[in-house]
Amino acid sequence: MNTWKTLSAIDVSKHVEKKGNLSYLSWAWAWSTLMEHYPESSYTYCPPSFLENGTCEVNVSVTVEEKTHSMWLPVMDNRNKSVANPSSRDISDARMRCLVKAIAMHGLGAYIYAGEDLPQAAQNA
Repeated sequence: MNTWKTLSAIDVSKHVEKKGNLSYLSWAWAWSTLMEHYPESSYTYCPPSFLENGTCEVNVSVTVEEKTHSMWLPVMDNRNKSVANPSSRDISDARMRCLVKAIAMHGLGAYIYAGEDLPQAAQNA
């Protein structure tokens, strides 16, 4: 079975947290779930990219079963607005959110980003 089929079928709804009007998964839960299924997975961060306006973007690549997906995310505040001159804590938090986003590219919780309540497999059951 391919990784997308395995990970996208996992119902993450009991682990979804809300912040404002956005839903998200904790990085610790997402990573531990990935490790349960694919313990050889790994991730790599690129150095943060600082833009001319003082904001910052983070990038991470996650490799599962020799397939790598990379994602990016701006460093944002609690209103999801880009932060000018972010602190190391701001960057660290954004990196962990970006890690979850890159894991979702492999299937785990991807349906959250599409605004769905349950994975397609559970909806079709």
